[in-house]
Amino acid sequence: MAVGARDKIDRELVRKYAKLKMDNPETTKLVDSQKMLSAMNDYALMQRSMIDMNARLKDICSDVTSKSAVYLKLRFMPPKKRSV
Repeated sequence: MAVGARDKIDRELVRKYAKLKMDNPETTKLVDSQKMLSAMNDYALMQRSMIDMNARLKDICSDVTSKSAVYLKLRFMPPKKRSV
């Protein structure tokens, strides 16, 4: 499953900010790298679990829909003869 920009605005924002670089040494002192990596890991795990739950929900919904379908028994009707 691909993760990325989903519409035109997102693609333009990605294109705009992809080339920007951060040269601000003060911010590296403010944020602990281990805490940042831990927060990113937590976010990724949450996103992954949401994707898994969404997939399971789709499976459950399709199972419920297929099991609740009502099929009518149609009587065999011979084809009509064409008059030429």
